Amino acid sequence: MKKIDIRDYLTANFIGRSIEYHETITSTNIRAKEIAREADEGTVVIAEEQTMGKGRLGRNWTSPKGKGLWFSIVLKPKVKVEEATKITLIGAAAVYKALKDMGIESYIKWPNDIVIDGKKVCGILTEMIFRDKGSYFVIIGIGINVNLDEEDFNEDLKNKATSLKLVRRSEVDRNKLFAYVLNNFEILYIPFKEKGDIREAIEISRERSILIGKEVRIIGGNREKTARVLDIDNEGQLIVKYRDGKTEALFSGEVSIRGMEGYMDNC
Repeated sequence: MKKIDIRDYLTANFIGRSIEYHETITSTNIRAKEIAREADEGTVVIAEEQTMGKGRLGRNWTSPKGKGLWFSIVLKPKVKVEEATKITLIGAAAVYKALKDMGIESYIKWPNDIVIDGKKVCGILTEMIFRDKGSYFVIIGIGINVNLDEEDFNEDLKNKATSLKLVRRSEVDRNKLFAYVLNNFEILYIPFKEKGDIREAIEISRERSILIGKEVRIIGGNREKTARVLDIDNEGQLIVKYRDGKTEALFSGEVSIRGMEGYMDNC
């Protein structure tokens, strides 16, 4: 198992310049939250294995040892709290761009999944830590299924998830991919950090959307509705049109999007 070493590929100025490495950890997000107050912005916690990895809405995240990239970035933006959720879109766009840099085409399933051949290869979890006087930190956790084999996915996941190795039928260089994600993340994050500008990330999410133009199921709380996805607006919200003709702008918060029969069966 090759260890993580990105010195030959990292060009970012502050994202990833400080990295805390673990062989095994409960969750990189949990650890990043523990060190966020003292850590420099851009500090990354990465682990070969997570024993309590989580996705959005508390779902379990499979992260076998040495086969993926499981990491979290500590961020300290000065934008309004309500703007911070947009960082998820920056993460998704950064992963897409990193994969493209490595010759791998993918799509974005708003707001936080990267999809290839209708199956998930990457998930993103953004969490906030509030401090005194209204200040806050942001932890963005990114999990990428890099070199997982078919047997690494349980029966429930085999129809929903895949890995870059399974897609390419060969192993992918984790070091290079990790560095490319961090490099692209910094490029997209700086305009947001300095001016609240997220236009490039939204444009990428729009152009590479696997949802726009599709009929989907929208699941929130105890209700489920069917709608057609029209667009992603300039605030990063998903614009949908229900069968009764009503349109709505959805926030990423507690909403899940699914295909009409499965994860992304019709996309």
